[in-house]
Amino acid sequence: MRKFRLGSSREPFLAAARSIAAAAAAAILLLAASAGDFAARAADQPKLDFAGSVTWYGQVPVMVAVDKGFFKDEGLDVNIQVILNSSDRIAALTAGSVAFSNLGRVAVIGEMARGNESFYYFANIDDSPGNEGCWARPGFANLAALKGKKIAANTSAEITLNGLLRAAGMSIADIQYVNLPPNEMAGALAKADVDAACVWQPILDNVMKAAPEGKLLGTDKDTDTYKKFGTMASPDIVIISRKLVDEHPDLAKKLAAAVLKGADFARQDPAAAASLVAHYFKKTPEEVLAGMKSFQFFGSEDWRAHIKLHTEQMQALADWLYETKKIDKRPDVKAWEKLSFLP
Repeated sequence: MRKFRLGSSREPFLAAARSIAAAAAAAILLLAASAGDFAARAADQPKLDFAGSVTWYGQVPVMVAVDKGFFKDEGLDVNIQVILNSSDRIAALTAGSVAFSNLGRVAVIGEMARGNESFYYFANIDDSPGNEGCWARPGFANLAALKGKKIAANTSAEITLNGLLRAAGMSIADIQYVNLPPNEMAGALAKADVDAACVWQPILDNVMKAAPEGKLLGTDKDTDTYKKFGTMASPDIVIISRKLVDEHPDLAKKLAAAVLKGADFARQDPAAAASLVAHYFKKTPEEVLAGMKSFQFFGSEDWRAHIKLHTEQMQALADWLYETKKIDKRPDVKAWEKLSFLP
């Protein structure tokens, strides 16, 4: 803060009223200076909010970056806006309500197919192969036994189901596919409204409890996607406002640096990360650490090779979504990739 030194008058006969007026003027100057300094500091820390979930441990790297002050260290003011649905997160970014997000890439590819050019993608910071699987009621030993039967799935779990069907020499045409919200799967399986359900953790645990004598038919680790790319069916991808990158690449670079630093921290010291972010999940640090053990986090190490792999996986996924008529156009996903601002 700038300091103002009030000069003393050499006139011994200064009136009291004049002294008071001078003091008041000085106070006003000090207040104005303070306000100016505050405004300058605010300008030095642009507000670039993040849209994320508090139910998915894939958000841990960004939570760490917020709570450890990595964004503040870069001169950025970043808060987490809790938006649970991936499509709602990308809508918030498109509207300019947030600057970046970490979300499922099916939603991102869908927006690419619609020609949404409000964002770039630049990183994958989390993956969790093995967290998605298909559980069958008792009496079904494998997918072949479910031919003609009802199998429920939703979004990325449908991609896992298709991968498991291909591995078994089957296709979606060999079963009765039921598009069911994840929170309804356990009840449907318990009532035998469906014969199997494909979903992700921790909902998969609830599905297993609904049919305790059932069988795990496979996870996303048993699919050709995992064998080719080493990823889950539809991993998260980090997107950022295209306007921010194009007009303020220096700020985008600082933001990316903090995100990668958060991922590095989560990878190197998961126990400390779990303790730091447990309040977001309303769980104990021990519970969060247990949940994080099935996740992988990716930061600054070999980030170019890592994003190259995920660009290839995204294109393969986009091709599948187009071929199965989930999207109307086949996007060239690399047209949305932007890496020039990464540190």
